[in-house]
Amino acid sequence: MKLLQRILLVLLLLGSSVSLSLGIELRKEVLPGTKPLTLEGDLAERMLEGAHRFLDRKLAETLVRRSNHWEKGLSSPKNKESFLADNRKELARILGVTAERISFEAPSLTATTTRTAKVATGPDYEVLAIRWPVLEGVFGEGLLLQPTGRKPVANVIAIPDADQSPEDVAGLTTRILPAGQFARRLAESGCRVIVPALVGRNVQVQSERRKGIKISDREFLHRSAFLMGRTLQGFEIQKVLALVDWFEREKSTRIGLIGWGEGGMLTLQAGALDTRVDAVCVSGQFGPREDMWREPLERNLFGFLNHFGDAELAGLLADRALVVEAAKAPEVVIDSTGAAPGRLITPTLANVRDEFSRAKELANESKSDFSLFTSGDNGKGSPGESQALAKFFKSLSPVGHLSKRDKTQKTATTLPDSKARSSRAFRGTAAHVQELVEKSHLVRTSDFQPDLSSLDAYAKSTVPHHRRFEEEVIGRFEEDLLPLSPRSRKIYDKKKWTGHEVVLDVYPELFAYGVLLVPKNILPSERRPVVVCQHGLEGRPKDVIEGDHRAYHDFAAKLCEKGYVVFAPQNPYLMGDKFRSLQRKANPLGKTLFSLIVAQHRQIVRWLGELPFTDLNRIAFYGLSYGGKTAMRVPALVEGYCLSICSADFNDWIRKTGSTRPGDDRYSYPFTSEYEIFEFNLGHTFNYAEMAALIAPRPFMVERGHFDGVAPDEWVAAEYSKIRRLYTRLKIPNRTEIEWFLGPHTINGQGTYRFLDKWLDWPPEDK
Repeated sequence: MKLLQRILLVLLLLGSSVSLSLGIELRKEVLPGTKPLTLEGDLAERMLEGAHRFLDRKLAETLVRRSNHWEKGLSSPKNKESFLADNRKELARILGVTAERISFEAPSLTATTTRTAKVATGPDYEVLAIRWPVLEGVFGEGLLLQPTGRKPVANVIAIPDADQSPEDVAGLTTRILPAGQFARRLAESGCRVIVPALVGRNVQVQSERRKGIKISDREFLHRSAFLMGRTLQGFEIQKVLALVDWFEREKSTRIGLIGWGEGGMLTLQAGALDTRVDAVCVSGQFGPREDMWREPLERNLFGFLNHFGDAELAGLLADRALVVEAAKAPEVVIDSTGAAPGRLITPTLANVRDEFSRAKELANESKSDFSLFTSGDNGKGSPGESQALAKFFKSLSPVGHLSKRDKTQKTATTLPDSKARSSRAFRGTAAHVQELVEKSHLVRTSDFQPDLSSLDAYAKSTVPHHRRFEEEVIGRFEEDLLPLSPRSRKIYDKKKWTGHEVVLDVYPELFAYGVLLVPKNILPSERRPVVVCQHGLEGRPKDVIEGDHRAYHDFAAKLCEKGYVVFAPQNPYLMGDKFRSLQRKANPLGKTLFSLIVAQHRQIVRWLGELPFTDLNRIAFYGLSYGGKTAMRVPALVEGYCLSICSADFNDWIRKTGSTRPGDDRYSYPFTSEYEIFEFNLGHTFNYAEMAALIAPRPFMVERGHFDGVAPDEWVAAEYSKIRRLYTRLKIPNRTEIEWFLGPHTINGQGTYRFLDKWLDWPPEDK
């Protein structure tokens, strides 16, 4: 008996000695396999700056990539038409011009008991107020300038800027100089002209529950539309193309589009989409688009720069006429409370000429008739001060003559109420988008039909959905990840654990940064499970480690004290517009903020799995709030995470990001300053239930406080019920849980800790 006691004592002393030795090793300045971290200053800010440089480089690269793509596509006359058709299809998808338009016999005349449809007359033409159907609940409205006593020499759609009314360009007001009243001048020259009304840039949308948040009508409509795979540009183009549908019935008359400012942008896009348009005139809006992320949010187009700039849009006008007028553009600065910062400026004459030269090169092999005119001395003169309008008219009517009258026609009656008309356009588009939001679950359910016969069959059947989620929604950069090159330095030395700042390379200019917490009692050759603890909006790694933050309650440190290795990454959603502009830069590339985050976490998981004291098969993710958003997206794409816990965020995400219905505004994002939150076409592809389905069959848990203002319990319960049903049908109901607790937007750390212990098999003696 004494001999046995002596043996046990020796073994205990040896174990303590080895454990102490390892503890000393871990308390050195650097972690095993890392070099010293020497970066100084705010590492989070340096990470954001690197992310901006990375995206700036990617934006600049699109010009070369597009040029190579188009040169290759147009090199073969045999394949040219199919190449152009494929690009028109892609442009329609990007713009959201995908729904079938409503057919109509002719526009309707609009009148009231106090105003006739005929609002004005001019020499040999009349001006009528009209309305036409476009999509379900969406109508176009505007003015028809129609020749009297003669057949029109051409059909023209004249699109004003968003801050102009149809009456302005028709010469019924004095807001525009006579030379710039292009609708009137074309009507006087014998054209039938329709001027559609656009939604204005009025900054008036706000929720009664969110006082002080002011967002323009255009941005507000775009936010929910973007979520549903639509854009405000797309809706306004649909209104234009519905008129082209009507014009087309008269085969003998040519069709032209002309516009200034916002109207110029829509003119170029609509003409590029529809080969029935014979001639296009763009004024005050033509040039490089690599800085489109600086423009108003409603101009945000997901993946646009991968395929198009203005030159490439012009390339889709092959064999047709394009007139570009370098003229003063609308000067707009958006910096109102809650809105996405943006601005519109006049392109420099040099930039216009460079982009036009690129357009000419793309059209070199075709019969295209491209012309560039300059208004004023340096391309900053008023629209109409060059020969652009005359050239456009000649393209439609070679034998006609453009009117040079400076006098406007006499108003016959009271003009239409432009504010009421704009309000109707706003409400119609908003209602249509809300109908898409309401019915989106039918599209998702129809598209997401995995094989539930076995776990293996399920995994195989979800591969295309994983690919779609990453390639079409989140976005993945076509660039190899760099070698990790880990650097570290010790910043904490507590009684039970040490903490180390860690930096890992991801892409050139982009790195990942966080704090690793390591228990001091790790035994030799022991492989501990890891929990990645993710902070929320404007958070820092230290927030989840120390200070007893009201949302986090030091849950990273507490988990480390339980024996877990813990990593607290710095996600890039901090510093307000500095991070939100990352989303603005990423979107034209077909990427998102989470494209960067997913890449960072791929490196994080890879490095964590290579540490000598961690188990690469037991790396869990636990995130709160914006970290909960990360918990839905990152583990769905990063296979190295063996389970995921979404805290204080899980809900009906499509309703939260898309609904503007009364009552929902208390919770939904269209009314907030978080303009980066919207992901293109997410509503028709992945709600939180579908994202969790991409995490399955791995364990998944939701932590939900009854008083959390993210969403009501009913939204959370309804969405989670779909996940419970999926796991039950897969015969693994024990792998998913939801914990409800009496509390606010915070880590509760009860059921989630038990969930981690269960699925990470910790501590091992509890087996």
